[in-house]
Amino acid sequence: MTPVTWSPTATDGPARTGWLTTPHGRFRTPMFMPVGTRATVKTVDTGDLEMLGAGVILANTYHLMLRPGEDLVKEMGGIHDFMSWERGVLTDSGGFQIFSLDPKIEEEGATFRSVYDGARVHLTPEDSVRIQQDIGADIAMVLDVCVGLPSPREIVEREMRRTLRWAERCLAVHERADQALFGIVQGGADPELRAESAQETAALGFPGFGIGGLAVGESPEERNAALDVVNEHLPADKPRYVMGLGDPEGLLDAIARGADMFDCVIPTRLARHGRVLTADGDYNLKRAEFARDAGPLEEGCGCPTCGRHTRAYLRHLLGTRELTGYRLLTIHNLWYLFRLMEDASEAITSGRFEVFAGEVKARRAGSPFPAAPA
Repeated sequence: MTPVTWSPTATDGPARTGWLTTPHGRFRTPMFMPVGTRATVKTVDTGDLEMLGAGVILANTYHLMLRPGEDLVKEMGGIHDFMSWERGVLTDSGGFQIFSLDPKIEEEGATFRSVYDGARVHLTPEDSVRIQQDIGADIAMVLDVCVGLPSPREIVEREMRRTLRWAERCLAVHERADQALFGIVQGGADPELRAESAQETAALGFPGFGIGGLAVGESPEERNAALDVVNEHLPADKPRYVMGLGDPEGLLDAIARGADMFDCVIPTRLARHGRVLTADGDYNLKRAEFARDAGPLEEGCGCPTCGRHTRAYLRHLLGTRELTGYRLLTIHNLWYLFRLMEDASEAITSGRFEVFAGEVKARRAGSPFPAAPA
């Protein structure tokens, strides 16, 4: 029996809510997973994440195998003991670095230059699985090839098929009984390739599925069309994870199409640049109009930052590059996305998700603040 399962509690059209059960707890879906690339979510600690209600966080195979090394993480009791986190962990396979670092890709694997010291780094599907087993995440991912969009169809098809072959190799060597290995669907924005990838990946029998190759340059319409196709062909009783998606509108669109899990650096990265996520739209706290603003980041927000600090104070922290400012804005942004997921679950349960999503989008589009720079 797989150590990670998903069970539905309600549906509203394709949208669904349920429970993801892992060796380190049971967590409500839809869920947003903060990105903790190097075994830490930037500017916050695991106590902050527990307080905010995070269920699963993401760590990265490529970075951890280089610093501090998977052997050290294993020696320290695995990723949970190493970072003092008792809830769920999912590890990316290194596939995102294949997209972002432009390594040499061959059938055997990918060859990088280390981002730390320039040393040659070779990563095969088998290496990725071995490293993720040593790291000890609850959920591991197959090594895939993500293609930036737009790209020629022949390139998208070539790497989609390579991802399928690599998925079989990953399955063949995965043996850790307390860890689930998820497959990854590729195929760019091409409906035929997406359908084929979803069908063949599902046929391999993974306990869950990542939907990769999105949020990499395609339009929202193309992304939504791809999700429509993919979710038609993935098993209804297994979790679906849209990789790298984190803007509120995109999350709602994906939930409407049957997705359950998401990760992205958006809430943490934007916080470090002074951008605040709110129900009334996003804004840049660095603007001069907030220098003497005695109000919270968001009226009615229940997060610890809004309960204690003013915009004026937080803007001052950003202006002087005080690290506390980055932490406090990160706490607020994560709080906003976690509550959005909770509200989406409640809307699905009550059969009003479409109305809920429309209301959220309309309110955010009607923001009193001019659009904040990305």
